[in-house]
Amino acid sequence: MSAPTTSGVSRALPESIPTIPELDQYQDQPKQAPAGKVGKTGVLEMRFVDRGDKTILRDMYRKTPMLVQQALYWDEALPTMPCVYMISTSGSVLQGDRLFLTIEMEPGSLAHVTTQSATKVHRMDANHASQLQKVVLAENSYLELMPGVTIPHRNTRYYARTEVTIDPSATLLFSEIVMPGRKYHNSAESEGELFVYDLFSTLITASRPDGKSLFTEKLVIQPKRFPVRHNGIMGRYDVFGNVILLTPKEHADEILEQVVAGPDGKVISGASRLPNDAGLIFKVLGPESEPVKAKVREFWAQVRKSVRGTTIPPVPLWG
Repeated sequence: MSAPTTSGVSRALPESIPTIPELDQYQDQPKQAPAGKVGKTGVLEMRFVDRGDKTILRDMYRKTPMLVQQALYWDEALPTMPCVYMISTSGSVLQGDRLFLTIEMEPGSLAHVTTQSATKVHRMDANHASQLQKVVLAENSYLELMPGVTIPHRNTRYYARTEVTIDPSATLLFSEIVMPGRKYHNSAESEGELFVYDLFSTLITASRPDGKSLFTEKLVIQPKRFPVRHNGIMGRYDVFGNVILLTPKEHADEILEQVVAGPDGKVISGASRLPNDAGLIFKVLGPESEPVKAKVREFWAQVRKSVRGTTIPPVPLWG
């Protein structure tokens, strides 16, 4: 197995994450380590290359608290596809963290990137945490970027920005599942932590290599300012799944025909087209994480069948 090459420790830090209005009130410095300093600016850069017989993780750079060890080839349905687990050495996202993730898919490469567990955004009393993700897909490449669920703890402020540049022939399946908090966490303060975080904000933009903009989607949740239990927002549901599929129109058309929208057991879901024939967006609401994950897996299976002509792996024993 080829080991990825790593860059030297003198590499310059990435550009700053753009500021947004909803973070203006969360700029105070933590009493512990200052925001964005040593140990709080995590960087992970990966480049996947098609070697002919398989795709390899050719180049990789990491800076704590973000970590990747090596690519694994455990998916029997796509044995030439590397599967990479992103790891946090701090165990959770902390106030003042500034995280940067870059994934480059070279022509014809394919990869599955996930996390080793749920992303826990730890309780905050100052500042905020943010993550900038840049994903570049060259012609005929295929990437499944499917991290575990995100769990915002009490009083957390979290912002994630995802910038995608994708060739018209490539496919990106990007999913995020957001929990309402530690639903069954018991403490002297409360019976569970349902929607008691301060801010959860995400932004995703996509464009072609020539700079043509495809779409922008922004999600801002501020439960303490704007209650989420209204119809048309979360209603009686607790868990939100959001899936972006960027793929050629013929694949999107085939997949959309197979999606059954509306209530299905404990969940409700639906799909619609993205602008500029960019692909599809698929959303799921449910009372718990497991039925939402199952519905996302159904959509994932449809994507694999249409785009790659194969199946998805079974649910792992540790899942």
